[in-house]
Amino acid sequence: MPEQDKAEVKGFTVQDRRRFSPETGEAREEAAEAGATPESQPTEEPASSDEKVTQQGPLPEINFSTFVISLSTQALMHLGEVANPLSGKVETDIPVAKQMIDILVMLREKTRGNLNAGEERLMEDILFDLRMKYVEAVKKK
Repeated sequence: MPEQDKAEVKGFTVQDRRRFSPETGEAREEAAEAGATPESQPTEEPASSDEKVTQQGPLPEINFSTFVISLSTQALMHLGEVANPLSGKVETDIPVAKQMIDILVMLREKTRGNLNAGEERLMEDILFDLRMKYVEAVKKK
């Protein structure tokens, strides 16, 4: 891709912030060097949402994939896989998680035939993962 085309392409960077390596399960060097967890760092509440945007930088572009990922993140939060960003605690709410999965299923059905191959694959992969995690969560309960 020529240099002038690279400047025009909009995108985002994905950074893996897990503390443990998914391959070995051992603590990553970056996490060990940092030594601080998000809970131990003091945070200040900004006065307005505009202030939040300027502190965190611009929000990512919204497209179908980021919308689906945001819905799946909410489902993961309700399944107890991701900490609640407001409280910082891992909370489980199985009925709400099921509702989020059902919303994704409905979205897949309503968009059938209108998605490109990447979006279709993303939707199928996310639904598969969420359904498996839902079954595990129900068994634990």
